[in-house]
Formats: sequence, C-alpha cells, structure tokens
Amino acid sequence: MILGLTIILIFVLFLPFTVKVVERNLEAFLFIMGLAAAAISQVLTGSLFTKALVDPINITLAVLIAGLLFKWLQDPLEKGILGMSKAIPFRLFIALVVIILGLISSIITAIIAAIALVVIVSVLRLDRRSEIRLVILACFSIGLGAALTPIGEPLSTIAVSKLDESFFFLLKLIGPDVIPAVLIFAVLAAIMVKPMQSEHGLTAKQQTENYKEIIIRSLKVYLFVMGLTLLGAGFEPFIERYLLGLSPLVLYWINMISAVLDNATLAAAEISPMMDAPTLKAILLGLLISGGMLIPGNIPNIIAAGKLNITSREWARFGVPVGLIAMVAYFIVILIFG
Repeated sequence: MILGLTIILIFVLFLPFTVKVVERNLEAFLFIMGLAAAAISQVLTGSLFTKALVDPINITLAVLIAGLLFKWLQDPLEKGILGMSKAIPFRLFIALVVIILGLISSIITAIIAAIALVVIVSVLRLDRRSEIRLVILACFSIGLGAALTPIGEPLSTIAVSKLDESFFFLLKLIGPDVIPAVLIFAVLAAIMVKPMQSEHGLTAKQQTENYKEIIIRSLKVYLFVMGLTLLGAGFEPFIERYLLGLSPLVLYWINMISAVLDNATLAAAEISPMMDAPTLKAILLGLLISGGMLIPGNIPNIIAAGKLNITSREWARFGVPVGLIAMVAYFIVILIFG
C-alpha cells in the first residue's frame, strides 16, 4: 500500500510539469490519481464517493455564478476597477489588492476573495508575467489570511473544531505571523507587477468568453476538487502511519506536501488538543505557506488558475521559489521565537 501511495505522490508532484497531456488535462489526471489512491488504501467506499460528489458543489456554484456575473457586468466592473487603479498610484493599488483580499478573506471566505481577485486581474492591462505574479502572490496572501477565522477556509474550520477553541483563537495564535506575511506579499506584488497599457494577455481572452466556456470551466473545477477529496482520503493511512508523532519542526517541512494534497485533510490528521501553542503554530504555518506553491495546494489557486488559464508549469516557476523562501524565513522565526 505504502509503495503504491508513494508512486502516486511522485506522479502528482512531477507529471503535471513534465508531460504535456497531463498538464492540459490536470483535472482528469488528479481525479484518476485520487481514485487510485483511495482504491490502494481500501477507503473507496460509498460514503467517501458521496462525499467526493458533494464537497465540490459549493465551490463549483461559486465559480459558475462568478463567471456569469462577470460576463453580464463586465463593462461596469471594468470601468470601476480601472478607475480605482488610475485614481491612486498603480503600485499602491496592487499592494492594497493583496492586503485587502488577504485580510478580508477570513470574513468573506477564501473562495469569494479568489473570485474577486480574478475579476480584478481580468480587467487590468498587465503583461502575462505580471498577471501570473500578481495572482500567485495574492493567492499566498488569501490562503494565509483566510486561516485567521474558522469561517475563512476548511483548514481553519477543522482546526478550531478539533481544538474546541474560540472564534479568535487562530487570530491570536498565528495572526502575528500571518499579518506581516500578507504585508510582505503586498510589497513584493507592488515591486514585481508592472503596468502595461496593452489589450494583449488575459484581459483580451476574458472579453470573448461564452456560456459554454463558463460551464466547462466550472465542471473542470468540480472534477478537480472531487479528485483532491479522493486523494486526501487515500493518503490518510500514509499520514497516520508515518507523520503522526514526528517533531513539529520535521512536520513543518513534511507539510510541504500540502502543495498537492488538501491542507484541511492534513490538518485533520495532524492537529490534536494535546499539542502546545508552538507545535500548533509550526504545523499550521507549514501547511498554509506551502499551500500557495502549486495549483492543487489551495482553493484560491484552483479558482484563479482555472479562470485565467495559468498552467501548472507557469505557477510552479514562480510559486515554488516564493514558497520555499517563505518556508525558510518562517522556519528561522519558529526556531528563534517558538
């Protein structure tokens, strides 16, 4: 069983970047890998399959509705966003987008924050590289910020529930680490995202999107999330056998697998009410930071990459170095301050 799961993990980590047909059909690939993992772990039951069918419904509906609203309200949205971007210095506007979406995601949820990001990016006239950088940095910010309350994302909901803590527990525990990270990602975006007065790039593509494309993209998101649900369930025996009981500093680095596995599943397996605050902080920060490195790592990544046609290779080229630098920086912080 363990050998089979290890092979699947290697496939999920590397095939999307090395095999073109996998990169073009990432949703179907992850679904097949999820089925294989669940079958190998002998957890492919009727209840799991029902859960896999139900879990993606909310995010799929959100993506579908957002796509329709953007199509119907494109002109006023475009005018409003472009107007705001011109009313204040462009780099300040970009920084504010990353900060506001990151912090407000803990209230409006990571899904809604990601949809707002897509709308903003879709109407800005940026070159391809700048658009990808803005999306990835903002998704890092959203993924971190959404974890500050139990309504922001599934990971925080599960953590607060398992620990039986108050609404503001995670804000107190990881807020002093998360909020500076959101500000740093905003500064990086302000520096690395360049304005470009051009109609070429993602903006032009969004203007021609039709109903068929909106529906197909929503179905792809459904299949993507379904695959992640199966993948997470399939890897639970692997996690329970090899990860639980390890040092929190070791878990911090091992939790980089949340770049391809659902971080809520990992949190559910690893977090215990018996853990002290430094241990919980190390586990949570490892999960949250690495979740931005690759597209499957977080729901905002999936939404933004799907809507804006960002490939796995394009995301990894920028997301992995940024994530690794952030992981090293916070590892040093954890070692020094606990």
